Amino acid sequence: MAPEYQDGVPDNWFVDPVQLGVPGVRRPAADEESEALAWQGDALCSQTDPEAFFPEKGGSTRDAKRICGSCEVRSECLEYALQNDERFGIWGGLSERERRKLRKRA
Repeated sequence: MAPEYQDGVPDNWFVDPVQLGVPGVRRPAADEESEALAWQGDALCSQTDPEAFFPEKGGSTRDAKRICGSCEVRSECLEYALQNDERFGIWGGLSERERRKLRKRA
């Protein structure tokens, strides 16, 4: 089916930035849970290769930590990982071992 045109522009030219996952563009939260996770839309890791954040045992965490270092929602990410006892991957710029040490000190 051919697209419909009006004034030389396709009728379906607009794409909602929320559906595209554009960072910084958020859908209004419908409930408390979705509001609590709204930070994930701005996370730099959501725009990169997830394998960097879940390296093989003994693999380098350098790339993931570098990305986390410039992420504006780093603290929200770390808080989420600590509250939910995330045991794998880099969250908030810390590895599993670093988060475990942080929990022990608290």
